[in-house]
Amino acid sequence: MAPHFRSFILRRLAAAAGLVFVVSSAAVVLARLTPGDHLSEFELSPAQIAAERHRLGLDRPLFAQYVDWLGRLARLDLGESTRYPGRSVAGLIGERVGNTLMLGIAALVLATLIGIPLGVITGRGRADPISVAARGGSVLLLALPPVVLSLGLLFVASRTGWFPVGGLPPDGDAATIVRYLAMPVLSLGLPVAATLERLQSRAMADALRHPSVRAARARGISGTRVIWRHALRLSLTPVLAVYGVITGTLMSGSFVVEYVMTWPGLGRLLYDGLIARDANIVAGCAATGAAFLAVGIFAADAALAAADPRVAEAR
Repeated sequence: MAPHFRSFILRRLAAAAGLVFVVSSAAVVLARLTPGDHLSEFELSPAQIAAERHRLGLDRPLFAQYVDWLGRLARLDLGESTRYPGRSVAGLIGERVGNTLMLGIAALVLATLIGIPLGVITGRGRADPISVAARGGSVLLLALPPVVLSLGLLFVASRTGWFPVGGLPPDGDAATIVRYLAMPVLSLGLPVAATLERLQSRAMADALRHPSVRAARARGISGTRVIWRHALRLSLTPVLAVYGVITGTLMSGSFVVEYVMTWPGLGRLLYDGLIARDANIVAGCAATGAAFLAVGIFAADAALAAADPRVAEAR
């Protein structure tokens, strides 16, 4: 491994760790600063509330609570949930993270299979019906708020009965899981497909103006082969630069989609923690989501540096 590449990887690892630390720290501090706590939801006497706050350390200064949280984080202990008494936050996240990964991977596959080919087609610069429809659909999906798209798909599912309208059975078979996945995957994957289509379209248009592509055309190579072999290979580099970020974002969960679709993932768990003022759940979900995002960014940077050593030298 070249010294500059090793240095680049170490810097990116440090940046990834810093991202997780900053996001999770901000989450726990903001959650602690929110007025009230979970005890306000129970009918307890003032003495009982005071005793419980003392047991949980909620009567200590904010800085002391933060230092205590940092000490647990160093041991990979995310603390105990107040929303689910007696349950560890790590255990709750472990139960939900698989559902979020399943949803994120399915949405990423769908977005890639739709967005990249359509981006190649629209990047050719032709005004055929497929290109016009793909461009218009991408703009519409990018302009549409995620909650509106999710509610629209739920409305279609409820009126047609083709797919379940939310949730996930705990012991369903593969066919059942696919049916319950359909609406959340479309809600999460279609906007990402639109993003990839726009990125790929611009990259393809630039690639078609590259000297090597023009030389290939001058040699008499067919237009289809020039586009799908020569130009596509050149156009993928700028798309891959952000693909890791997109992957990390999908793997970290979608708050809106999981809430609207009642999908039992990290986004839904984060919502429950926010409603219950459970700072440990909020910080744990934020740290997990930031970790997925950091891994995605690191993987994209490492792949680009391995493919083009100039990236590592420049950074």
